[in-house]
Amino acid sequence: MPAENETQKVEAVLREHALSYPGAHEDQPWGHRAMKVNDKTFLFMAVTGEKLKFSAKLPDSKDAALTLPFTEPTEYGLGKSGWVTANFDDASQVPVPVIKAWIDESYRAIAPKKLVSQLPERGTVVPGPASKPSKPAAKRSASPTARAGAATRKAAAPVKKAAKKVVAQVKSAAKKAAARVKSVAKKVAKKVPAAAKKVAASRKAATPARGKRAPAAAPKRARRS
Repeated sequence: MPAENETQKVEAVLREHALSYPGAHEDQPWGHRAMKVNDKTFLFMAVTGEKLKFSAKLPDSKDAALTLPFTEPTEYGLGKSGWVTANFDDASQVPVPVIKAWIDESYRAIAPKKLVSQLPERGTVVPGPASKPSKPAAKRSASPTARAGAATRKAAAPVKKAAKKVVAQVKSAAKKAAARVKSVAKKVAKKVPAAAKKVAASRKAATPARGKRAPAAAPKRARRS
């Protein structure tokens, strides 16, 4: 029996990983490996010499996956349903952690919800014969309440900024108005003593000095008859 080449070894690792999912089993239609759950395929794999072909359903990461140089939409119209095919010329090109993540996404898209509920949080590697111990899961995304609060704060920011601007404008206008009132008050304060002096002078001129009598009016002469 010929020894396995490196590509076949990589395929074996991915096969064991796929079969570690709840209810997963293997079928071999058309001479290729098909990993199924509930009789629905979630992974196709085929090795030809040193080449490896891999197909999985990626409803969430399809667009990102298709930007990679070794991927293409799966044939037979499956690409429209989110299926992506990856082609590798040899084992050194296979990004095993990425492929395992794609297997996880594909399984979750195909498997019944009762089986998916048995899996750990999304983003972790399902433990299996060919898997290393999974790393601690990343922090969960913000709760809907937290996201709503953040959106509210973001929406309120422009309003708060506009309110501050209005308050600043009102304060500036109030300062200018106060300065004008103060200036007018100073001018009025200067004019009042001058006017008072004029009034006092006019009163003094109209009042006779003490000890002096105002001259009596001359008597009118009687007319001669």
